[in-house]
Amino acid sequence: MTTYFITGGSGFIGRRVIERLLTVEADARIIALVRAGSLSAFSEFLATTDTAGRVTPLAGDLTTPGLGIEPGDLPEIDHVIHLGAVYDMAADADVAHAANVEGTAHVADLALATGALMHHVSSIAVAGDHRGTYTEDDFDTGQGFPTPYHRTKFEAEKIVRAREGLRWRVYRPSVVVGDSRTGEMDKIDGPYYFFGHLKQLGVLPSSLPLPLPDLGNTNIVPVDFVAHAIVALCTVAPERSGRVHHLADPRRRTITDMYNAIAPGFRGPRGRNVIPNAVVAPALTLAGTGAFRVARDLIATQQGIPPTLLDTIALTVDFRSDATIAELRGLGIGLPDLDDYGPRLWTYWAEHLDPARHRRHDPRGPLVGKNILITGGSAGIGKATARMCLARGANVMIVARDADGLDAARAELDATATKDGVPPGRVYAYQCDITDEESVNGLIKTVLAEHGHVDVLVNNAGRSIRRATLNATDRMHDYQRVMAVNYFGAVSLILALLPHMVARKSGHIVNVTSIAVQAKTARFGAYAASKAALEAFSDIVGIETLSDHVTVTNVRLPLVRTRMIAPTEVYEDAGAWGVDKAASRVLHGIVDRPRRVNSVLGSLSEIGHTVAPGITARVLHQEYLMFGESAAALGKDTSSGH
Repeated sequence: MTTYFITGGSGFIGRRVIERLLTVEADARIIALVRAGSLSAFSEFLATTDTAGRVTPLAGDLTTPGLGIEPGDLPEIDHVIHLGAVYDMAADADVAHAANVEGTAHVADLALATGALMHHVSSIAVAGDHRGTYTEDDFDTGQGFPTPYHRTKFEAEKIVRAREGLRWRVYRPSVVVGDSRTGEMDKIDGPYYFFGHLKQLGVLPSSLPLPLPDLGNTNIVPVDFVAHAIVALCTVAPERSGRVHHLADPRRRTITDMYNAIAPGFRGPRGRNVIPNAVVAPALTLAGTGAFRVARDLIATQQGIPPTLLDTIALTVDFRSDATIAELRGLGIGLPDLDDYGPRLWTYWAEHLDPARHRRHDPRGPLVGKNILITGGSAGIGKATARMCLARGANVMIVARDADGLDAARAELDATATKDGVPPGRVYAYQCDITDEESVNGLIKTVLAEHGHVDVLVNNAGRSIRRATLNATDRMHDYQRVMAVNYFGAVSLILALLPHMVARKSGHIVNVTSIAVQAKTARFGAYAASKAALEAFSDIVGIETLSDHVTVTNVRLPLVRTRMIAPTEVYEDAGAWGVDKAASRVLHGIVDRPRRVNSVLGSLSEIGHTVAPGITARVLHQEYLMFGESAAALGKDTSSGH
């Protein structure tokens, strides 16, 4: 029986190393050092992989002396495979040093103490900015290091080489990409940061050649090759120490070659280098200095690309792996051809990693399959909006306080018919008091658990009070009640959903506000202020989350004939909109996502306050004098919400 101690076993490469060991060595026993926070997910992985119970998870920490484990917890160990590290060129220098350098020292201590052969998984990064050929016999060539990550990988390998009495081997993968068979990748990294830009080329005719600048060389290998190679090599001649293996593509490829291997995945045209690297390289160097670098880094950050990646995407080193590739071939391990598996990398990214995947529209309609949450959805504008969304194939979650009203609305909405070719959406009802923060948090937790995500939040629930300020000087609760629903309730929902939307790089918030924000009509001080506050807050949220693709629309509706205006007698003969007309404007906000949805009257009012504020104020004052308080405002009734 052979016992392996593995760090980083829960990682992208580590899981595949474990799977491979279990497959090719029937008597292998594995102890996997896993961070406490990853134990649950690692156990789920083992449930489907290690059916014979040959893997023992052990909670520990690379950055802790002794790895945070008791020596007595370990049996006799034959091999230590050290995969645990921070694999991120943009990582904080201290974090990278603690994990990559100090962590490697702690693992080396364990291997030395147990007499095990240490297999240290290093990286092409040890070559730094070395120019020219870099072989498996090379290590310290006086190279510099463009990032702290590069330096930590060099220093970690240096520790392994210098540890007296330690038996060791080093494996240096080049840039690791997804699985050659499935395309599976765990995160956006390396060349994947540019996939979103490359897909724009898919609109060009694939038959036409694409002129490109020669950006330099690259070297990538699929993760399954790396895992299979490590397992195959670690048991060859175990008595031999000091071997170094480059797990890299021996074929010299340019970045354009990499593009051409991936392009069939999105039907992109084939690229040809027309601007020599001798011309491009100086321009790239200039772009990485001084004011040019500041501008370059700003643009890269806005595009979701770590600026440090731009300094390292093209290799200065010719990373040679001919000897190891030949040895692996003799062991039955071949390097898959990038031209064969490149399209699979693209397909997996498009389906699972593309930050824009949640923003794609179904060809049958922009709302098909979307999850839309509507507050105040049991009546009036909310219910009418829900019906229109359902008819367009959306799944709608209506929210209200009244359980009976919700049940009745859901039963009515269940009968909504859809257009030909549009799959029917489904309606779900949730009782919630949005003025109660705990109730809101419980609502969002339940909705996300049951539906996975929310594409659109419609803040429609509201309360209105029409009362002159002089008649409300002893009614502070009026202002508090209106703000509780119209502002704090809506803000509570936005805050609860915002992290979820930002994580998905997709989300839209629609606030049903009012013409009162523009017109500033008398007797609506409390109501207009609450809606204006919500607009101001939401506008700022929209500015902050612009690059996260979370957008905001404020739908400013004029008077709408709902139960909210029923207590005001003067509105009985007013030209109020019907709920369907109002809901159609909300639907416009959901589908087209403008920043504002205004009415003609609202726009004219806004112009009046801007161009002729004095005259506009006098007109509004005359209206105030002409129309008195409603019976409800005089205490003969109470205000109601929608």
